[in-house]
Amino acid sequence: MKVFFKSATAIAALLLTTQPSYARQRIGITQIVEHPSLNKIREGVVEVLMNDNTNEIDIVYESAQGNPAIATQIGHKFAGMSLDLIIPISTPSAQAIIGNNKSTPVVFAAISDPVEARIITSVDKPGGNVTGVMDTPPLRRQLKFIQKLIPKLSHLGVVYNPGEANSVAMLRDLTKLAKKSGISILSTPAAKSGDVSVASQSLVGKVEAIFIGNDNTVVSGLEALIKVCLQNHIPLFASDPDSVERGAYAALAYDQKEIGLQAGRIALRILAGERPGEIPVVAPDIINVTFNDKTAKNLTLPNFLKEDL
Repeated sequence: MKVFFKSATAIAALLLTTQPSYARQRIGITQIVEHPSLNKIREGVVEVLMNDNTNEIDIVYESAQGNPAIATQIGHKFAGMSLDLIIPISTPSAQAIIGNNKSTPVVFAAISDPVEARIITSVDKPGGNVTGVMDTPPLRRQLKFIQKLIPKLSHLGVVYNPGEANSVAMLRDLTKLAKKSGISILSTPAAKSGDVSVASQSLVGKVEAIFIGNDNTVVSGLEALIKVCLQNHIPLFASDPDSVERGAYAALAYDQKEIGLQAGRIALRILAGERPGEIPVVAPDIINVTFNDKTAKNLTLPNFLKEDL
């Protein structure tokens, strides 16, 4: 999917007609796939850019449609364009951009572990031409959240794509945390969204709940996972509120749009002259608890007030 905005917004264009001295900037935005969580992040980025009153901004947007090969093609394409800044959303998209770009400033978003993914070498001093917003899952709090709702939790299932560096790191860290609480993690791989249904079925009868992190492949095939969970009365916990709206049981998660707003603000700082490598990578500071009441009716779980969690 390709979207090209001739200007940030019609409103911005009208404002800029009376401000001919404004600088014109061209920004590339790309994400690995279209799904609500990543779309919310992009909406936040674009909202900040649209409301900027110091630049006239053109936006070129590309989606890799869930295909790493297309993400690489987009990386090559953006490298050959005269862009003032690139905003890759998701780990695969950032890796594709970084691998093909040596000079254009980059502000990434929605990367759980940018050091593990080799996007940067340090969160505090990213260096080079890269910085951004990481969304490392608050795993300790998420695990306690799940235990609060399922006091007898002993086996927790995880569906993940082993090809996504952020998912591999999440699974490793979650397994360590769970072990300390006497919980066994049963993981099952889904290399593509079409594998999610079979992967989910393999956990039926073996776990008391299923958890998904910020895995773009799994979230893209979320409906298949939700179907399995509903049919077998398995509570599904997610790492983003949009997955709860789609049918997951609950989430303790970052506000996705806020991630985009933060990335957009960093982008404006760079357009104003700051060096990206000197801007520390930031993390979201807004965490929300969300429940799907319709899904909850399919489960037999204690009813806790949000303030109790």
